[in-house]
Amino acid sequence: MKTIIVIGGSKGIGNAILNALVGTHNVINISRTAPADNHPNLRHYPCDILIDDLPIIDVADSLIYCPGSINLKPFSRLNLDDFKNDFEINVLGAVKAAQHYLPVLKNAQSPSLLFFSTVAAKLGMPYHASIAASKAAVEGLVKSLGAELAPHIRVNAIAPTVTDTDLASKLLRNDKMIANIKERHPLKKYLSPQEVAEMAQFLISNKAASISGQIFEMDCGIVSFKI
Repeated sequence: MKTIIVIGGSKGIGNAILNALVGTHNVINISRTAPADNHPNLRHYPCDILIDDLPIIDVADSLIYCPGSINLKPFSRLNLDDFKNDFEINVLGAVKAAQHYLPVLKNAQSPSLLFFSTVAAKLGMPYHASIAASKAAVEGLVKSLGAELAPHIRVNAIAPTVTDTDLASKLLRNDKMIANIKERHPLKKYLSPQEVAEMAQFLISNKAASISGQIFEMDCGIVSFKI
């Protein structure tokens, strides 16, 4: 049974990943609030990734960094603090977690790191300047770390489109907005957290042993197709 560290597993995509893994893995969740459900395979450490020292963990096979932000504003209304805050949660938090747990992961048999980007890092979208800049940095981190840590540690990222979580609730707050979001995607849908969790589960598994340095766009066609 593998041990998986999930940063930010109490809500949204992180919680869906936690629930997908906890039945067959030892899951260590690190977040400010505890997940709603308890499980014998789950251990929780309360921690603010940007402020607190990370807990010492002796054994781990994978690290999944889930915290993120959706800060959508016109460029003229964004200030430097907006860019700094998005960069801290999306990039520096990931760097902090990876550096802290890398010595432990190096002792695992087939370790991996998994981060999160966004379709907005590839598809130019209005009002996404701050978050797209931060997530583009995450993608650069994945490529660089993947090369540096090969062949032993694999590094990948998932870049989802709109996903039905509390974080995206402002984008899905009424039937008209939901219909518009679906219509914009060639597959006429958006993502559920469970879909993203299944991809995460695959990428940290031995089935993905030959995959590293990749950004997986779960885009419902919005980046890939023009229809």
